[in-house]
Amino acid sequence: MPLKSDLRKPYTVKVQSGEIEGFISPEAPRTAQFLGIPYALPPIGPRRWAPPVPKDIDSYISTKEFSDSCMQSDLKIPTVWNTDVVELSSPGPRSEDCLTLNIWMPIRLTIDSHISTGNGNRSKLPVIVWIHGGGFIGGGGDVPYQNPYRWVERSQRHLVVGINYRLNIFGFPCAAGIKSAEQNLGLLDQQLALEWIRNNISAFGGDLSRVTLWGQSAGAMAADYHNFFYSKDPPFHGIILNSGTTLLPLSHPRKYPTGHQNFSFVAKNFGCSTTDPEAELEYMRDIKAEEISKFLGDHWNKGVEPRLAFIPVIDNKFVFADQLSRGLSGKFSKVPAIIGTTAHEGDSIVPWHPDAIDTMMSDRVTKKFLQSAEETTKYRLANNAPTFRFLYTGIFPNVCPRPWLRAYHSAEIPIIFGTSMISREPDTELENETSRIFQDMYLVFAEDPVNGLGSNTWKPYGPDGVGSIFGSPESVMKVLAAEEFDQICHKMGSSEESLKL
Repeated sequence: MPLKSDLRKPYTVKVQSGEIEGFISPEAPRTAQFLGIPYALPPIGPRRWAPPVPKDIDSYISTKEFSDSCMQSDLKIPTVWNTDVVELSSPGPRSEDCLTLNIWMPIRLTIDSHISTGNGNRSKLPVIVWIHGGGFIGGGGDVPYQNPYRWVERSQRHLVVGINYRLNIFGFPCAAGIKSAEQNLGLLDQQLALEWIRNNISAFGGDLSRVTLWGQSAGAMAADYHNFFYSKDPPFHGIILNSGTTLLPLSHPRKYPTGHQNFSFVAKNFGCSTTDPEAELEYMRDIKAEEISKFLGDHWNKGVEPRLAFIPVIDNKFVFADQLSRGLSGKFSKVPAIIGTTAHEGDSIVPWHPDAIDTMMSDRVTKKFLQSAEETTKYRLANNAPTFRFLYTGIFPNVCPRPWLRAYHSAEIPIIFGTSMISREPDTELENETSRIFQDMYLVFAEDPVNGLGSNTWKPYGPDGVGSIFGSPESVMKVLAAEEFDQICHKMGSSEESLKL
């Protein structure tokens, strides 16, 4: 019996500096997959804790397997993601040599000599760029529930590009020896990847005039950060923010380390006694990445003080202390946006228990997500930036395997990617229908961020606009007047009311 990898057919695309060989698999015979394309030199040795350095493609490169995910720690404290739905986590392996991207494309883009549009001209397809979530400490391109090849195979209408970026202390060190503008290395990685896409995606059949930046959780926050960084001439034309904006409490200045004490705490635990910032950084560059990652994991698993957080910090480039006021002042790109949340974000975030969770605590967490979405929507509307709102309420057994699990944080991801059937039981009919319409709405947006959704009854949010609910037993997509949509979202703070959704 031949291995699946033996049944793959090679597929090559020429870019400016060489050739990239991917593959076509029997499971997706109309889709070419390119996994682990390096967009930067490995951030190792002196490049650890330094801005990414572009890497040109050599004359030929083979991209048939996912690269290692970026360094992250194994957390032993039980959660939905490491206990019930492990398909939402990166299985590994991990290393610092991780700055790669993955591309999925319909092969007809290069096989067909002529692709007809309404006017008979050869067309290129819209590109959806995916930034994974994981709290800026986890995730990667190899997360099983986030593999879009089934979606691309089904649609044949778009490309998907996924980005790996540095995480945790390696991506957001907040170290005294690093310039303020270079502290958010993970965001700089994403920026370089976006520039790589701008320079190369047309070779894969991607339309540079139709690029949508999509993220979930920390990935959505990152996408929103880029929306501020690229206030002019953004390399994207629409953004999709699932369960995250720059106004989430995680990204609020009150939650930031007030100095560089977290990095120094880690350094001291490895025997570094210097108070010189540059010497501290050099000392830590000599420590193996695996040892640093293990130390952080052990520290978090013990639940001891100090609570170490390595997340984006104020750099006045992507992240600002006055993020809300900048939003109100219109200092962002104003490209159209989809902003959505799940009905019970907190179910997978509050302390886990096999039999039940604290629903009141869960609803308080959910409220924070809803409030950040609402505040972001308000400043966008004040600046005439088209905004589409949704709430996801689906509860499906193979994605929500505990009786108490509702539409939790990340529950919509396998539905949108079309991967919910890969574990446990098959999809239900409602689940399949929800997946198809979710995918189609995102595709319509990617094809025409300004007018696409409006022609499909999902009008922009506002006093005379609407909000959409996905995954309801009564209707896979329910379109409600904005006022009614708001009322439903506001009920999320009441456990008694939210149990009905």
